[in-house]
Amino acid sequence: MTSSIQVVDLHKAFGRTTALAGLDLEVETGQIHGFLGPNGSGKSTTIRVLLGLMRADSGTLSLLGGDPWRDAETLHRRLSYVPGDVALWPNLSGGEVIDLLGKLRGGLDEKRRADMLERFDLDPTKKGRTYSKGNRQKVALVAALSSDVELLILDEPTSGLDPLMEAVFRDAVREFRDGGGTVLLSSHILDEVESLCDRVSIIREGRNVETGTLAQLRHLARTTVHAGLERRVTEADLAGLAGVADLVVTDTDLRCTVETARLGALLERLGEYGISTLTSAPPTLEELFLEQYRTPEVAGPR
Repeated sequence: MTSSIQVVDLHKAFGRTTALAGLDLEVETGQIHGFLGPNGSGKSTTIRVLLGLMRADSGTLSLLGGDPWRDAETLHRRLSYVPGDVALWPNLSGGEVIDLLGKLRGGLDEKRRADMLERFDLDPTKKGRTYSKGNRQKVALVAALSSDVELLILDEPTSGLDPLMEAVFRDAVREFRDGGGTVLLSSHILDEVESLCDRVSIIREGRNVETGTLAQLRHLARTTVHAGLERRVTEADLAGLAGVADLVVTDTDLRCTVETARLGALLERLGEYGISTLTSAPPTLEELFLEQYRTPEVAGPR
């Protein structure tokens, strides 16, 4: 199986409100796939459909080779899900919740359970009602990462965690991926997605507008360039150079943005004036993400 999740032309409406309008999504096995979009874009609806919690109106989808609606019970033994706001049984301890969730999936790896408890610095003896939001997230993460599953579906999983625990989470997810596991990660923490994900899908208004590796998506935004030159240059000297914008020239100091595909041509022209210093910053995932939401309408999936 080359893809753990395959979604084609998925539609879901709630009355007159359209949540999914022909969504396509493919998550390759053995990869961490980022799932991005603002509130109301359809991410949570997609995850609920994948978990078999609701039925799509139309479209085709496959989860671990099965049908999420028809085969939900079997598939849930092969995956773990962590939401962004975990609710626990108030009178059960954290350890009891972890063990209960593990039994629902056929058991836990006790060695991994102990390791995750230590790494996430979680006291499993406390009752669920005493845990902070961050500690409730830790309970769900320990349960998910201690289970012998093939797929993690994570929806804002680090909500409430401090930066140290976020780093622990990232290491644990990479280890899961390196062991052959697959991850679908929905997160508003864009540097988290940027540091973890092999591929990213950006959705808007219920459909996929861009998918690819970060390297493949960087053509969608502009690269920032700051150059120190040996000879004076003027804006007129660079007139007509395609893809250059936001140009600010002060004697031998130049700052601008350039379409990533045009960066080579810009550097070739600047080389004529002698480059003494150069800083070139590719677009961040945040810039790539925001670029997709600057236009008022979506033309359709690309």
